[in-house]
Amino acid sequence: MAVELRTAGPADADRVAGLHVASWRRHYRGAYADSFLDSDVVDDRRALWSGRLADPTGRLTVVAEDGAELVGFVHVVFDDDDRWGSLIDNLHVRYGRQRTGIGTTLLARAGAAVADRATAPAMYLWVLEQNVAAQRFYRALGGTFVESASVTAPGGVPGRLNGSPKKLRFAWPEAAELAGAVRTLSQA
Repeated sequence: MAVELRTAGPADADRVAGLHVASWRRHYRGAYADSFLDSDVVDDRRALWSGRLADPTGRLTVVAEDGAELVGFVHVVFDDDDRWGSLIDNLHVRYGRQRTGIGTTLLARAGAAVADRATAPAMYLWVLEQNVAAQRFYRALGGTFVESASVTAPGGVPGRLNGSPKKLRFAWPEAAELAGAVRTLSQA
């Protein structure tokens, strides 16, 4: 894997939003309305990432680049939940670059950041129930399924969802252990 990781800044908002949109269009069909994924999602994600990257207080976004190409990113919200710890709010890898170690590296970087910067050692994320491949990935990296809930509509607009899709919470009680386990795997 010949990628470089760095902290994202405001100038990265359009590229991060573009990858986020591409990932949602590929993996969220069925749960999210086609009318949203085929139109409003671009403006929605661009506004979200412009705001997040302009004020990263309490958060970290790390991008993975292969030359000039953005191939992945992870976004962490530190100490998001009193019980579950820091939230991995987004982890996306460009289609065609999945299963190359980029997602593993990004998740390990997130775990290390939580260990360094958060007050609680735990971290968690939500994954769509229909995204079985991502669930296998999180389990392989020691994530434990702990509960399910209804998906929150993007932007709070119910019409952006198809029915009542479910999301699953995966948790890691010790983010530092995830970072260490990934380092061990990569050295094997």
